[in-house]
Formats: sequence, structure tokens, C-alpha cells
Amino acid sequence: MEVEQTALPGIGLRHEFTTRSGQRIGVISHRTGRRDLVIYDSEDPDRVCDSVKLNDEEADALAELLGAPRIVQRLNALHEQVEGLVSLQIPIPSGSPYVGRPMADARVRTRTSASIVAVVRSGRVFASPAPDFVFDENDVVVVVGSADSTSEVTDILAHG
Repeated sequence: MEVEQTALPGIGLRHEFTTRSGQRIGVISHRTGRRDLVIYDSEDPDRVCDSVKLNDEEADALAELLGAPRIVQRLNALHEQVEGLVSLQIPIPSGSPYVGRPMADARVRTRTSASIVAVVRSGRVFASPAPDFVFDENDVVVVVGSADSTSEVTDILAHG
């Protein structure tokens, strides 16, 4: 899928793509943080026939709705391609020493060679969380690695 990116001086960035059925869709990311989801007229590619203004929270919700299933699909496809690759969903228990602490404190990658690829919190997916991402009780951590390394992550997150 080819996504075109266009700078809009004084406004921000526009990303557009054409669906398989020929419908042109775009997202305009304003410098203010607002995003507009735009659908172009199929007969006039320069004319917007519908637009939805999204604040940060709405844009995040839409990204989660569209992105979360894709993360699972990609992980499943990767499992089929790479023998020995395991992904686990590990809940952060209430007694975890990492509740309220940044992910970096657990040093999961350094200690186990497994990778935290996402965190699910109350139905919201945080894909590729940064080291300063702070764990909450009942977060579900998605970890990818070998069977042994992912098992080690479970122990680290539960006991330290």
C-alpha cells in the first residue's frame, strides 16, 4: 500500500492512500494536534466529500480500533515464519514490584532478550511502548521472544 505524504505549509502534514476499491482517503495532521479524516470525491480527487475532525483522544481511539487487530495478525504471521518464536500476554499482578514504575526499570530486553511489543490497558493498546512507559496494575504486557525468555519475563514482572 502506497501512502503519500504532503507537507501543508502553515497547517501540517497530509497522508493519503487509495483503497483497493479506488476510494481515496486522507488524514490531515495539523500543527495544533488536531487530525482530520477526509474522504475524497471518487470523480474529483481534489474535492473532499466528507471530513471528520478528531481531537487527540478520538484519533487515539480510532488508531486503536484499526491497529490492535493488525498487531495480532502480524504477530501470528511472524510465528508462522519464524520457528521458536513465542508471544505471550502477561498481566501485571497487583503485587508486582513494577506497578507505578517505568518499563525501563524492569530491563526486560537486557535480562531476557525478549521484547515488550505492546501494553494493553483497559482495552487501549500502547504499541511499542517507550522505556518511560509506566506500568499500572492489571496492564497486559505483550512479549515476543523464545519460550524460555518469555517465561523469564513473566517471572520478572511478577517478582522483580
